[in-house]
Amino acid sequence: MPFEARYLHGTPVMVDHTPGSAIAAGVVVVTNDTPRVAHLDLPANALGALASGGGVYEMVGDGAIAADKKVYWDSTNRKVTLTASTFKIFGVTVTACAANNGLCQVRHDPGA
Repeated sequence: MPFEARYLHGTPVMVDHTPGSAIAAGVVVVTNDTPRVAHLDLPANALGALASGGGVYEMVGDGAIAADKKVYWDSTNRKVTLTASTFKIFGVTVTACAANNGLCQVRHDPGA
């Protein structure tokens, strides 16, 4: 599976997580109301960690998104979006996404 959030730089806050099934590095996992990111492959039923905020990630957008915009994690389409709807806030864009499936950099800040 291609990455959903590729870590670029910064200092993420890591929190313990024990997944019920294996999670690949770069996958976004929504726990309750917070999108978190796996930095390493996590085996099922073993203690690992997810990034719960901080850091900058390369992600795919669902359309043209300007820099400095609040974006939400669309867990169905596996992209960031400007549409709040029922999606969970991921953070704020650092660079723009040119179009659907374009790459942008996003500062992980679920409290933005």
